[in-house]
Amino acid sequence: MSVPLAVRLQGLRTSIFSEVSAAAATHGAANLGQGFPDDAPPPHVVAAAHAALDAGHHQYAPGPGIPALRRAVADHQRRFHGHHVDPETEVTITFGATEAVTAAILALCDPGDEVIVLDPAYDSYPAIIAVAGAVPVRVPIDPPTPQRGWHLDLDRLAAAFSPRTRLLVLNSPHNPTGLVLSVDELDAIAATCVRHDVVAVTDEVYEHLVVHPHPRDEGAVAHHVPLATRPGMAERTITVSSAGKTFSVTGWKIGWAIAPPPLTTAVRAVKQFLSFAGGTPLQHAVVTALGSDDDTYAEVTERNARRHHLLLDHLRAADVAVTPSAGTYFLTVDIASLGYDDGEAYARTAPAAHGVAVVPLAAFSATPEPVRSLVRLAACKREEVLVEGVRRLVASRR
Repeated sequence: MSVPLAVRLQGLRTSIFSEVSAAAATHGAANLGQGFPDDAPPPHVVAAAHAALDAGHHQYAPGPGIPALRRAVADHQRRFHGHHVDPETEVTITFGATEAVTAAILALCDPGDEVIVLDPAYDSYPAIIAVAGAVPVRVPIDPPTPQRGWHLDLDRLAAAFSPRTRLLVLNSPHNPTGLVLSVDELDAIAATCVRHDVVAVTDEVYEHLVVHPHPRDEGAVAHHVPLATRPGMAERTITVSSAGKTFSVTGWKIGWAIAPPPLTTAVRAVKQFLSFAGGTPLQHAVVTALGSDDDTYAEVTERNARRHHLLLDHLRAADVAVTPSAGTYFLTVDIASLGYDDGEAYARTAPAAHGVAVVPLAAFSATPEPVRSLVRLAACKREEVLVEGVRRLVASRR
């Protein structure tokens, strides 16, 4: 029996991340593709998970999340961003950041509503928008040139807003490009959202993974600033983040959505019918994680920067065209410098042919031609894996 997808979901396929990782595992490739870290979580966070299991936290958590974790999220926002929120009415614990984004879009969009996303876009955003029956409006981020890195044209973004615009989905630090929006850029975006009375959903899972420029590069030090803290945005922003990237627990799937009470009510109304609640003992462990000392957070940021710089050093030494990243796990390589012009074709064959896995930027874009030869490398691997992955990448040169 043939069962086709619903019309609005035509074109959805298995995530490129899953395809690349499966191929890497099959062929024993150095996996610089999918963004899951090789590192273990901090020992005190693992110990907290064991303690929560031993304490008998095995049943459903409250739908909005355990109170202690909602308080910990609120404390984290105040500690790092000066963002004061009420844990009872403005914080919802979700099954990872993706569920938070999904609940927000499903709660707020009717069929035909427009949702603005940056292109290249993390692949779950267009899929969620399609499930909601809404219409994605993609605003291209200009690809890197020899003179500058990835660049968002704010005038182009403002021009994408229309009377049908319901949401802006904003991802900064941005996956896959590594772009981190400046305060001035965020203020311009905030003014546009206020002018058009549009709600923003901000995916900030890489908030602690900001990369300072390599010592040989010029440029300002990037800082992550939540859009919700900019003028006029506190009442119209759903801030999404998670523990996965910061604490190397991507499999725990503990995320959260922070929003003013009316938007929180909308998110919770949908979230209860997605997962209701999950990961009760892990919610308890993430309370400990978020309360970690400054040294723990600093090591997360510094380790990520060290690995980015290691990749840059080895790629540049081999004359591979690479764009430094201001944030996330990722940086961009132009495989035209290796003699290839099709990043997607390269990504599909490289695990078997060259023993290395990468992710093509074209998989994130509705207009793939400008990014056709670009691939994404993940720096969140052990240093020996990074060095060997680059060696294999360079050895594939033709």
